[in-house]
Amino acid sequence: MSIEKAYNIWASQYDSNLNLTRDLDKKCTIETLKNLDFKNVLELGCGTGKNTEWLLNKAERIIGLDFSQEMLHKAKAKIFDKRVIFKKADLTKDWEIENNFVDLITASLTLEHIKNLGHIFSQANLKLKKNGLFFISELHPFKQYYGSKASYEMENGIKELEVYIHDISEYIDTAKNNGFQLIELKEWFDESSENEIPRLISFVFKK
Repeated sequence: MSIEKAYNIWASQYDSNLNLTRDLDKKCTIETLKNLDFKNVLELGCGTGKNTEWLLNKAERIIGLDFSQEMLHKAKAKIFDKRVIFKKADLTKDWEIENNFVDLITASLTLEHIKNLGHIFSQANLKLKKNGLFFISELHPFKQYYGSKASYEMENGIKELEVYIHDISEYIDTAKNNGFQLIELKEWFDESSENEIPRLISFVFKK
């Protein structure tokens, strides 16, 4: 099953099923970005708009890209705001967004499905204004080493999605090679297991 088809199926339950990774990502996003200033935002892998709703508290315009039409249907059904545009897009191709336009790009639980990080950082550099920020929140590679990956429950069992493991050094080196400076790196733990493997890792890069 393709990743796109898997997410189309997952869309119907994505917001309602038990998902510690999704919930921690929302917390990570809010805590990381709450003290930063931005106007125009590009969301990579916006999904059902779980973070779009909060970003609207600060942004003047948001463009949300996702390859799952069903995820986008969910987002459009719950977010009625003329400041938001949701578009179906393949992030592995060139992004149809104006260059030097956005102040902030976000990628939440998205890059594990993309093999070539170089293309993502290259496109991000084109679309961001000077001094613009690129915020990334992903499943921690340590979790992936132990077999964790994006998954959801179906009638016939658990559906695990195809993912790629990107080491911490790969994020940092690829960012540097594409004109970014690392501003912040943070690891995020489940509330009850700070002595365990971190669930998420987040980065803030500056163009």
